[in-house]
Amino acid sequence: MNTIQLVWKNLSRQFGSVFLSILLTAFGISILAVLSITGETFEKQLDNNSKNIDLVVGAKGSPLQLILSSVYHIDNPTGNIPLDELDPLRQNPLVRLAVPLSLGDNFKGHRIVGTDSSFLSIYDTSVHEGRIWQNNFEVVIGDQVAKKQRLKIGDQIQSSHGLSKDGHHHDEHPFTIVGILKHNNNVTDNLILTNLESVWDVHGIAHTHDHEETPLQKELREREEDREETVNAHLHHHGEDIVDEKGPQGHADHTDHDKEGVFVKSIGADMVKQSGLEITAILVKYQSPAAIGILPKLIDQQTDMQAASPAMESTRLFSLLGVGIDSLSILAYVIMLIAGLSVFINLYNALKQRKYDLAIMRTLGASKGKLLTIVLLEGLTITIVGGLIGLIMAHLALYYISNQTSQSADFIEAFKLHPKELVFLLVACIIGIFAALIPAIKAYRTSISGTLSDK
Repeated sequence: MNTIQLVWKNLSRQFGSVFLSILLTAFGISILAVLSITGETFEKQLDNNSKNIDLVVGAKGSPLQLILSSVYHIDNPTGNIPLDELDPLRQNPLVRLAVPLSLGDNFKGHRIVGTDSSFLSIYDTSVHEGRIWQNNFEVVIGDQVAKKQRLKIGDQIQSSHGLSKDGHHHDEHPFTIVGILKHNNNVTDNLILTNLESVWDVHGIAHTHDHEETPLQKELREREEDREETVNAHLHHHGEDIVDEKGPQGHADHTDHDKEGVFVKSIGADMVKQSGLEITAILVKYQSPAAIGILPKLIDQQTDMQAASPAMESTRLFSLLGVGIDSLSILAYVIMLIAGLSVFINLYNALKQRKYDLAIMRTLGASKGKLLTIVLLEGLTITIVGGLIGLIMAHLALYYISNQTSQSADFIEAFKLHPKELVFLLVACIIGIFAALIPAIKAYRTSISGTLSDK
């Protein structure tokens, strides 16, 4: 009987305790692998998705929620902002690029994003197959969308209302796929892109092209012009009275009427502006580093919108997650140490029961080194088997996690082998060797005459 057969036979005789040691090792390795792979992948994706975006402008609310919804597409938006805010932002000398986003629908978990062609430039991507959208209800999809849903150019898809795939289907407005993006290893791989007008049309929002006025805007503008003419005529009439009376009270009346005119004009202008179309957010790229300290404050203080920095919010998010990841990592290492202790106790107790077998093996010609090797291999076998089972458990857990998350946030490659997994397996082997070292030395020092005489 060779050494491997001896090792296997010895372990099978203590199946209960060996199984417990293997299970503890597997749990420790699986927790470490899941935390390491998800943490590393998540941090990499945070960087890939936001590296060209300096600022996100959106409705007031949680800055982190705004970043998650508009940059990473894994949360609900904070609200909508007027489309009228886009052009002034684009004309700002501190802004190099301003990209509009309009969210609200999805296809089987993949978010449909209304935008324009500048979206492709901010993510440094391009159409790999087909072309970009040119008409309403034409879409360009990410390469992962095409692979997962088995879609090709010319296929039609129906969007679902909201950001959940279980929402109401817009069957009356199918989208036609005209292009597929190249693989970018970022969020665009799981997005569906179209123009802003298509998103408005799906939701029955009337709009016009080339910044023409809607009927409501036209009516409000005409009313405002009528009010302004009336106020001006009224002010002109009182101005003549003031000249005739030449009294201080007349001057006060003129001031009051002037304030009234300004007030009425302001109300009318706001009504005209607020009746326009809306978008969800604007992705901004700075023209120069000087914008970092100026533009966010201008937006927060002088508009009804908020400005959030992806870099700052991502750092804050990962620092919050890092506390939990570190805590779970400590727990995993504790489990590994307990597994090592279990291996030590198991082998030490087994050695007491097998000391006569070892003595007989020595009389049959087995060397001290062979006894040492057998015990070390037993400890190594337990931790290697536990480590391999742990890695399988980890990948199954990663597959489950990737299926439970939104398609637009699918960034985990569940069955890809990561270099750190080999490190964890090596750690398990070292723990197994150290756990078996004392029992192995005891086996090496087995006295033939003393053991057999005690029998």
